[in-house]
Amino acid sequence: MKSTIGEVKHHVGESVTIGCWLNKKRSSGKIQFLQLRDGSGYIQGVVVKSEVSEEVWEAASRLTQESSLYITGKVKEDTRSKGGFELDVTGVEIIQITEEYPITPKEHGVDFLMDNRHLWIRSPRQRAVLVIRAEIIKAVQAFFNDRGFHLVDPPILTPSSCEGTTNLFHTKYFDEDAFLTQSGQLYMEAAAMALGRVYSFGPTFRAEKSKTRRHLIEFWMIEPEMAFVDHVENLEVQEQFVSHIVQTVLSNCQAELETLERDTSKLEKIKGSFPRITYDEAVDYLQKNGHEFAWGEDFGAPHETAIAAQYETPVFITHWPTEIKAFYMKPDPSRPEVVLCADMIAPEGYGEIIGGSQRIDDPELMEQRFKEHELSQEAYQWYLDLRKYGTVPHSGFGLGLERTVAWICGLDHVRETIPFPRLLYRLYP
Repeated sequence: MKSTIGEVKHHVGESVTIGCWLNKKRSSGKIQFLQLRDGSGYIQGVVVKSEVSEEVWEAASRLTQESSLYITGKVKEDTRSKGGFELDVTGVEIIQITEEYPITPKEHGVDFLMDNRHLWIRSPRQRAVLVIRAEIIKAVQAFFNDRGFHLVDPPILTPSSCEGTTNLFHTKYFDEDAFLTQSGQLYMEAAAMALGRVYSFGPTFRAEKSKTRRHLIEFWMIEPEMAFVDHVENLEVQEQFVSHIVQTVLSNCQAELETLERDTSKLEKIKGSFPRITYDEAVDYLQKNGHEFAWGEDFGAPHETAIAAQYETPVFITHWPTEIKAFYMKPDPSRPEVVLCADMIAPEGYGEIIGGSQRIDDPELMEQRFKEHELSQEAYQWYLDLRKYGTVPHSGFGLGLERTVAWICGLDHVRETIPFPRLLYRLYP
């Protein structure tokens, strides 16, 4: 019977055949212990010399790290093993013997591992990260699908920028200038006017020459947009969304979190409502705690970390200065020098994971913003039309997938959060 390692729990006492790779091996003379992987999990295969043919014993002896094979054996429960099951091996069919596999159990430098990223992702730690990433994606889709949102795919090639073109990748679209998208938000606003509640999930690009542990050149964004939703309700959706993601990973990825040695007690606190402070309060805190900071400046990583250190859950920083935020954010009617927006800062020093706001719905104010920011009305007349034909209050936000993965997994750098990271000066593999 053919099976995967992840399915062996359904075949206790039965003989199964699994296509797999050898992760590592040890021997105690007359017994060989094969640590096997197939992508769905890990299992130990036990080869007892007295219980198998000479050919099976010899085949098992030839196996090297990352050799590929079909292994046949009887499934039995084993509470001592991580997966809870073991395989009493009766057959080994070698597909390929791997020679001199580059990534060995010894320590390797980051550059070497990144050059061999196509192989590094096979390691238990990297597999755990990618499994958790996939679980987060499933949780994202379930959250929005269960709440009546529609998935909409915005374009990757755009005629202009939604926040300025200085950090965009320029390309030619036949005879026209075009850019790789930095956000699908403007298009999602149009979709929300048609479908009410929508979300996009796709790659975005920033041409910033940044080498920090929080930045990638190509990353994935989840961007919901909601018609007839104000600033306060927008924050409530974000709280529910992030809590749902974290609790789903805790429920379904315990083995992977254990592989990463993640302190899950910190993640268990991520539920319910999150603290909210204004930009004014954040500035006051920084100034009183040794940070030279002037009102009107943007926060850097050290500032976000200092603010987040006061809390065990994510914290919202709301009502930022109008001058440092995007042109489409709605000013606070009672205080127009700040906008109805919020950044969600993750705990443990992981920085901003969500940026969101209520959008301007006044057509005259939006026209004014276009002039102030010297935006091309020709390129985005369609965006102005959203305020001209049936404008309504609406809000949205964007969550960066890789920063969220880094936080939930407890990783030091976002390069491990995506299968093949695009970093400054790294386009390979």
